[in-house]
Amino acid sequence: MGRDRVTSTTYYKRFRMEIDLAGAIAMPRLPGRFVWVPWQDSLIEQHAEVKYRSFAGEIDAAVFPALGDPFGCRRLMFEIRRKAGFLPEATWLIACAEGYVGTVQGVMDRGPIGAIQNVGVLPPYRGLGLGRALVDRALQGFRHAGLERAFLEVTAENTAAVKLYRDVGFRRCKTLYKAVAQ
Repeated sequence: MGRDRVTSTTYYKRFRMEIDLAGAIAMPRLPGRFVWVPWQDSLIEQHAEVKYRSFAGEIDAAVFPALGDPFGCRRLMFEIRRKAGFLPEATWLIACAEGYVGTVQGVMDRGPIGAIQNVGVLPPYRGLGLGRALVDRALQGFRHAGLERAFLEVTAENTAAVKLYRDVGFRRCKTLYKAVAQ
């Protein structure tokens, strides 16, 4: 007779936040030692690596376990790239002499509306404005694609990210709960 496995469920509060792209979008600026790296299919592994190193050990890796696993991040990047609405102009890396340190991916969702999939900055590089620059660059890509609105979802406990998105101009339009089996 086998043992029954007991699982519990944890619910994470998440906010769907939206922004109207008709308003001003800041020109994304990077500190002098950082550079923009536009999307290329050959950089998919680098996006996955930065995503993993940005989210491992963070609250979002508990909400979305794939973010806390290098193979999960690789799979996510391939899935994002295969989406019909994938927007290269809203998908960027940030690099410096030490390597790649930030990533964002954008897709066109139904509506059409831009959807920011992930904003990741490696922990040693946080607090330098790189996250804000990535969001602004993705929003410019959405506008360039002719989109008028964009959205993202963020875990409510990630207060730094919620503040960043509010500062950019995103407004909460819905509260969601993500169930995660433990």
